[in-house]
Amino acid sequence: MNPIRTLAVLAMAIACNLVGATSVANASAGVGQDGQNSFATKVAPTKAVPARVTPAKAGEEVFYHVFFRSFADGDGDRIGDLKGMTARLDYLKQLGITSILLTPLQPSPFYHNYFATDFESIEPAYGTMDDYRAFLRAAHARGLKVYMDMEIQYVGEGHPWWPQSVGKPDAPSSDFLLWRDKARGEAEPFLNQARWEGYDGRMIGIAMVDLNSPKVRDYFQRVLLQWADPHGDGSGRDGADGFRIDHMMDDLDNKHLATQLFGTFWKPIFDALRERRPGFRIMAEQSDWGYGADWLVRGHADMVFAFPLRGAIDKLDKREIIKALRETERLTPAGKSQIVFLENHDTDRFMSLVGGDMAKARAGAAIMLLAQGEPLVYYGQELGMRGITGKVGLSDANHIPLREAMRWSADLNARGSATWYQGDKPWWTNRYNRSDDGVSVQEQDKDPASLLNWYRRLLALRQSRPELRHGAQRILCDDAGQVLCLLRESGGQRTLLLVNLGNAAAAPSLGSEIAGMPWFDLLDAKAARQPIHPASLSLPPMGVRVLGAP
Repeated sequence: MNPIRTLAVLAMAIACNLVGATSVANASAGVGQDGQNSFATKVAPTKAVPARVTPAKAGEEVFYHVFFRSFADGDGDRIGDLKGMTARLDYLKQLGITSILLTPLQPSPFYHNYFATDFESIEPAYGTMDDYRAFLRAAHARGLKVYMDMEIQYVGEGHPWWPQSVGKPDAPSSDFLLWRDKARGEAEPFLNQARWEGYDGRMIGIAMVDLNSPKVRDYFQRVLLQWADPHGDGSGRDGADGFRIDHMMDDLDNKHLATQLFGTFWKPIFDALRERRPGFRIMAEQSDWGYGADWLVRGHADMVFAFPLRGAIDKLDKREIIKALRETERLTPAGKSQIVFLENHDTDRFMSLVGGDMAKARAGAAIMLLAQGEPLVYYGQELGMRGITGKVGLSDANHIPLREAMRWSADLNARGSATWYQGDKPWWTNRYNRSDDGVSVQEQDKDPASLLNWYRRLLALRQSRPELRHGAQRILCDDAGQVLCLLRESGGQRTLLLVNLGNAAAAPSLGSEIAGMPWFDLLDAKAARQPIHPASLSLPPMGVRVLGAP
């Protein structure tokens, strides 16, 4: 979520089931809503599960971004849940994923579960804390890492800090929120609007947390350590492997009320996490959707999102892609990383942006997966799921088209489909993804020409070629031609990506160093042993070739 960029975009992250919350005393003590959903439940010992997943180095991970409510239903209520997620782990492993990024799991009045009412428990619709631990153990047993999305700068209506402070300015809980008028019980509102419309028509309050308070920082440090290392022994058993910090800012909402947060709030928490869990990684969603250098340096994050590069690839514009690649590399410090992506839960689906053009979808995927950085695949992207942001006022219903049910079966209504948004409203009646439209795992799994298998092949190639994970990157063909040429190199091994971004057939303009080398096709097994001279290649519009040299 990016609640600063524009009101029309940021306001869309709000919605469904108001959930009751704990008392302030319990929340401050680390007790959630009930024994099954909170940290209060005794952590059962784990057996036959690795104590920890090997820490990742910059460039090594491939993320799969799950909008949780829409991913996989495990109990038949049409809401994505932990049991459904656990049942689909083998699919992700076989796709070539190393790490799963989950949208928030905490209770909230909103369907996306941002703006929590309890930072220490699991949304009941998603399951119990036991279900969460079972999911983590299953993921870790497969070598998959799990990243949790954390938005702790705000609370949604129903969080105990709010009602138990109204009219009680001296209550301990009152120190946890920012107040516009403490005596009158008026909390400082999110973006200067006290209540926001959910997709179901309810108006729901959102208040800002006082991140200036050392008491608040200490509380969240303890809570985040608990999610990362619930046993408290540094093993990370039953804990997340990293966090995404939603809407991270140094001056929260640019209001000059919670300032210098990089150094006074985030750094101490990140330091504590890394001290307890060496190798624990932090990805920051930079609030300005820029290159993120400040978040990597002063903000002490390990990764940021390559928003400018995403915008360039979405346009399939060679000049803009080259510019974004160079600036991204220039502004990314050594040891830090950029997450390269085409879409996420706040952006229009790539397949819709390219008008359903399969060749463009394949070209965009090749650039995203093979360029320098750590790729992120948004759930269903590998199938070509579609969706464009709606225009229903400032309701969070606008983003439902970007968050439709993951397509496991040709039948959209098959068991396991998380179609929680069914009804007579436009987000269902005008939905983008429909039964038997060819956009499902069932329909694409066995088709070698499918987009799903294109992603599988590219991800397998990335895993097999070290230079595609952590190698240097050179931009070739920096000319007026339409062929984008990226050379990845490491330890004498080279991979050359060629993508024709023009409207007519074109050949790459390569120097003698590259043109004179023996190259081999890395995607076509039949042609793999036949030497190729890349300068003689003619690529059709949106054609992709991936060549390798030992």
